[in-house]
Amino acid sequence: MTLRLVSSFLTAFVLAALLGSVYVPWLRKIKAGQEIKEIGPNWHKSKAGTPTMGGVLFIVAVTAVVFSFGFPFIKDGELGALFVLIFSLFYGAIGFLDDYEKLKKKQNLGLSAKSKFILQLVVAIALLYLLRLEGYLSPSLYVPFWHVTFDLPEIVYFPLAAFIIVGTVNAVNITDGIDGLAASVSVPVFVCYTALAFAWGSRFSSLGVFAAGLTGGLFGFLIYNFHPAKCFMGDTGSLFLGGAVCGMAFALDVPLILVPLCLVFILETLSDIIQVTYFKLTHGKRIFKMAPFHHHLEMGGWLGHKWTEVQIVSLFAGVTVICAIVSFFSCVGRYV
Repeated sequence: MTLRLVSSFLTAFVLAALLGSVYVPWLRKIKAGQEIKEIGPNWHKSKAGTPTMGGVLFIVAVTAVVFSFGFPFIKDGELGALFVLIFSLFYGAIGFLDDYEKLKKKQNLGLSAKSKFILQLVVAIALLYLLRLEGYLSPSLYVPFWHVTFDLPEIVYFPLAAFIIVGTVNAVNITDGIDGLAASVSVPVFVCYTALAFAWGSRFSSLGVFAAGLTGGLFGFLIYNFHPAKCFMGDTGSLFLGGAVCGMAFALDVPLILVPLCLVFILETLSDIIQVTYFKLTHGKRIFKMAPFHHHLEMGGWLGHKWTEVQIVSLFAGVTVICAIVSFFSCVGRYV
């Protein structure tokens, strides 16, 4: 199993890196450039025209890995990784529609919030139904750290699960705001999933292949996305990534691991919610200089120090590494 996981990682890394050398220049050639929000930090305007939809690099890489190194598992009827991949691809397709609308209109406005929410909810319900049907998911909540499980009525569990999925997907999307941030924060998340699949043995091998492959694909993508970014992942990549983050948690049947593991994503989303709510309640006042929180740091919020993009990425990724270690030990006893 170790060799398969390492091979999945290396293959995805090499594939994403090589594909990027052709794909990124092609995106630039067809002028698939990202429009920058007017309300964003002024220095972000210099990024206007940077190619978007770069997330295709890690999407192609992990898909290739699942259908190569993961094929023996699919052939034997172990479909967990395939379900997570399909689920993530559907979210990536929603993101592609959003990116396409932005490129077509030449502005940073894609699908309406209502349209995206409905599409995301439908995909979430479909995944939950498949996982439940195939026995990968039970209407119970395993509680990390305490190692206890609470059985819930399906009428309670599945709406809650759908809400968690849609929330997680959008949390990853919100975090994708500066060069390399979403990808760098996601790497420790998938390393944690890979480690859990390895610790739990052959039953979870296919999911380990997916997690290891996506980790490699993200490293290959970061060659082009780390500051200064040669391309952005776009909603195509961030929604795929969000789908993979929560899809893995549910396929492993430990959805509550998302709380400690995705702390950075959660805090980014909360900062956005707090900012909007406070702004409305106080008729124009703000807690943060700008939300989500990474922009607040960029603009020198609270302490006055204007964090660089590399500093923010290092901080958020470092925090997530700690969260991933804690999350691993909080759940490793689930099946051992």
